[in-house]
Amino acid sequence: MSLKAIHVSEVPSLDNFPENPSLLCSSRKANNNNKFLVVGHRGHGMNMSQSPDLRFSALKENSILSFNAASKLPLDFIEFDVQVTRDGCPVIFHDDFIFSEEQGVVYEKRVTEVSLSEFMSYGPQREPEKTGKPLLRKSKEGKILKWTVHGDDSLCTLQEAFEKVVKPNLGFNIELKLDDNLFYSSDHLSRLLLPILQVVSDFAKDRPIIFSSFHPDAALLVRKLQTTYPVFFLTNGGTEMYYDARRNSLEEAIKVCLEGGLQGIVSEVKGVFRNPAAVYKIKESKLSLMTYGKLNNVAEAVYMQHLMGIEGVIVDHVEEITEAMSEMMQPSSRDVDDTKPKPNFSERELSFLLKLIPELIQH
Repeated sequence: MSLKAIHVSEVPSLDNFPENPSLLCSSRKANNNNKFLVVGHRGHGMNMSQSPDLRFSALKENSILSFNAASKLPLDFIEFDVQVTRDGCPVIFHDDFIFSEEQGVVYEKRVTEVSLSEFMSYGPQREPEKTGKPLLRKSKEGKILKWTVHGDDSLCTLQEAFEKVVKPNLGFNIELKLDDNLFYSSDHLSRLLLPILQVVSDFAKDRPIIFSSFHPDAALLVRKLQTTYPVFFLTNGGTEMYYDARRNSLEEAIKVCLEGGLQGIVSEVKGVFRNPAAVYKIKESKLSLMTYGKLNNVAEAVYMQHLMGIEGVIVDHVEEITEAMSEMMQPSSRDVDDTKPKPNFSERELSFLLKLIPELIQH
């Protein structure tokens, strides 16, 4: 069934939703429940080696350098990916495999099958006298490329993130990273999740924490294993199809959350724009909603989500988006007595907003 284009005025607005305290910061530390959250993707932004946009190669993603750069901006959380090495140490790394080169031969190793010492031996080393193994990366097109950034840094562990990120109230959105192509038994999931939960228990202190995962069983299990921090289900929102039907729509994501006691959903932003009615269903279910995706690097698309009642966005262009949102959320100078934030759009930006939702729903 094809989806009908709708006018932007028909998109659910924040005023249409029932009052529901945000669960995004329902950890040990209270926060402003009405605040629209901006989250730094992999810290200060992800790396894309072949992108002409130099911002995607500014700082090594998922590194202490990137996290601390992000902490200087008015961000609420940073998001990063955690896996567990063969010897049980939670480390921060996005890809399932590490690629390197020895004597001209490229090889790959699964992150979860290397020891901590081997994992830390790739890329820049903390000790000046040491030289790390070359760190390569596989592009979406399948090319193996040198992982080049302007500001490089060594790989790091989850414990180091807690110890070395200097801003103590910067929240951590910890994505539990699992391979889409592998089957995980309950016992296997437990062995991967328990070391992560132990590090969080030992080192989080009062730092706000959100757990999230694309793997529904991992999200459900981490909720059973702990009740201190909120757990969100990550979904493509129907923009991609998977064997597991629970991953294929926002409606299925709602079911997963309600049946497993999860606190919210993180959806690919296009999935929300193509199905804006789901936002109301999510709010009606008393679940929180955040988004991720390339469109979140467009300020107007981010502000539209604020109007729709979405509670936060994960972004790469953190400096630009935080600055733009600060300006857009300022009270209108035309009505100084009205303290409700109002956008300050140009005619071009307004035109963009009016076209954005229908065009995305149609494609």
